[in-house]
Amino acid sequence: MTDNPLLVPSDLPYELPPFARIRDEHYRPAFETGMAEHAAEVEAIASRQDAPTFDNTIVALERAGWTLGRVQTAFWTKIASDSTPALRELESELSPKLAAHTDSILLNPRLFARVQAVHEQRDQLADPEQRRLLDRFHTDFVRAGAALPAEAAEELKALNAELAALSVAFDQNLQADTNDALVVVDDAAELDGLTADAIAAAANTAKERGHDGKYAISLILPTAQPALASLTDRNVRRRLYEASVNRGLTSNIDLVVKVAKLRARRAKLLGYDTHADYIIADQTAREVPAVVERLEAMAPIARRNAVAEAAALQEAMPEGETLEAWDWPFYAEKVRQERYAVDAAEMRPYFELNRVLKDGVFYAASKLYGLSFVERGDLVGYLPEVGVYEVFNEDGSPLGLFLADYYTRASKRGGAWMNSLVLQSRLRGRKPVVLNNLNIPRPPDGEPTLLTFDEVKTMFHEFGHALHGLFSDVTYNRFSGTTVPRDFVEYPSQVNEMWQTWPEILSNYAKHHVTGEPLPQSYVDGLAAAEKFGAGFAGLEYLAAALLDLAWHRISDGDEPGDPIAFEAAALEAAGAAHPAIPPRYKTMYFQHIFSSGYSAGYYSYIWSEILDADTVEWFKENGGLQRANGDAFRAKLLSRGGSVDPLAAFADLRGREPDIRPLLERRGLAG
Repeated sequence: MTDNPLLVPSDLPYELPPFARIRDEHYRPAFETGMAEHAAEVEAIASRQDAPTFDNTIVALERAGWTLGRVQTAFWTKIASDSTPALRELESELSPKLAAHTDSILLNPRLFARVQAVHEQRDQLADPEQRRLLDRFHTDFVRAGAALPAEAAEELKALNAELAALSVAFDQNLQADTNDALVVVDDAAELDGLTADAIAAAANTAKERGHDGKYAISLILPTAQPALASLTDRNVRRRLYEASVNRGLTSNIDLVVKVAKLRARRAKLLGYDTHADYIIADQTAREVPAVVERLEAMAPIARRNAVAEAAALQEAMPEGETLEAWDWPFYAEKVRQERYAVDAAEMRPYFELNRVLKDGVFYAASKLYGLSFVERGDLVGYLPEVGVYEVFNEDGSPLGLFLADYYTRASKRGGAWMNSLVLQSRLRGRKPVVLNNLNIPRPPDGEPTLLTFDEVKTMFHEFGHALHGLFSDVTYNRFSGTTVPRDFVEYPSQVNEMWQTWPEILSNYAKHHVTGEPLPQSYVDGLAAAEKFGAGFAGLEYLAAALLDLAWHRISDGDEPGDPIAFEAAALEAAGAAHPAIPPRYKTMYFQHIFSSGYSAGYYSYIWSEILDADTVEWFKENGGLQRANGDAFRAKLLSRGGSVDPLAAFADLRGREPDIRPLLERRGLAG
């Protein structure tokens, strides 16, 4: 096994995984070795005859499994960003085995007895991060079922294995369906309304997918597809919309019911009424009613605003046509142009990918935090097109690596995300390596990559997650970077979105890719007002998805959801979030966040985090905005702490008080 690059620490800077040397056939033996090594390490801890202590039990557990962790990081990165049929087959095989491996640790009674013994003496620990690590380990064991009787523990293991397999199946089905749902047209005239570069990208996509000479629009993960705002051909808009909402209708329709029922059963075994109760108990929200009441209070106001917006769109439509879901983005864009002189298509030439990244995203980080970025052409990610940048503090000291992978491809799952390739940890002597993924259509060779306004926002958002990972300064990797409660993790990334339109930042990157002229002031002036016009739609589509997530995960053990399509419709109607022309941001069959990505009963977290985000944006503005002192405070008091402190305590340390919801309500047009 000495020739397996996964089984030895990377010799690359910052321990960047050596993807260029890793082959598909390396993963299986590496997983087998990593699990066996981890199991032996854990057994050694559980079998100790001396009295349990923080060092010989908790720190020992924190140190265990380093090889397996290295293998998993490389594997899940490849599966998400550049999968192959062989790796997907291996994923299906490994997921239940990995679930069983985790259960063998968390359901080990001898090991839990040692953790419990140390926890009973937690007051003897003077260091707050040590106490928090001990509490976290103890909570993990209890929530995993360590205190269950043997029979219940065996049932739990079976449930976990089955759920792991179903999660993989959902994700793979969705990726296949999304690739198959490509909307292909024969004539460029059918793409009227798209910019020349977007039409060229559609031709390039068609060629890549085996439709040479035609034009193809690939799907992004949410229901709404960017091209719907520009396509003048109503039939093509309808085709694109239906391709989006019909994903998973056959492949995932039975699977989602199985997952919901199995999760409900598992929650019952663990002493909770529902899966939502189980999940939210370990988040900052703590209780399901607190979340449901807040969302259901917002939904009718968002719907009222959306109804007013729909009336304005209907007036803009030709006589005799009725507003449908595939019409909404198109006529919303028309109304924005007429009212606010903002044309999304005409803004694209001002948002060239590399300029947005270097003169926008990186520039904001340099002004606010004193960072600098040096491209490392000598370092390779899992594909040559993945950019690698070394990040430095203002004093020149190295901070970590940032990888950027922005283009869509058939081997990549949908959506946008950040993940850590190396977690910062003083215990391990590691600095962070973080990765951002987007799904931007690739232009033909030699042509610039021009972004939509929303894609620019996504770049700033995901880089906010990257900063959370890069600034981590904790002892234990268990608390590194974004390892925080799910309903807190989106907060720093949402705050980073504010710099997208901050005048000093916008003027630095929003320049025409040919002429260099700045984005016209009329667009700058109209952006905020135009965004507010669509607040009803944006609020309702999001709230509908968040409430749908909670509906699926508030069923009790033994409940029969029935037909999932009918269940979805009834849930939205009951929550006051149903609107015929505004589908949820994600419908059930392609709701990847909750069925395969760790956000089950947690999609509410975006708006929960946005309460903190909107309040923090006000703090920045009150203190002068883009100032180094503000960046230093945000970094020191919040971003660097990761999960090593109570997240709401970190917020209070920054803001000087508890969160105020009013800035969010005003932003979302919900102040009434």
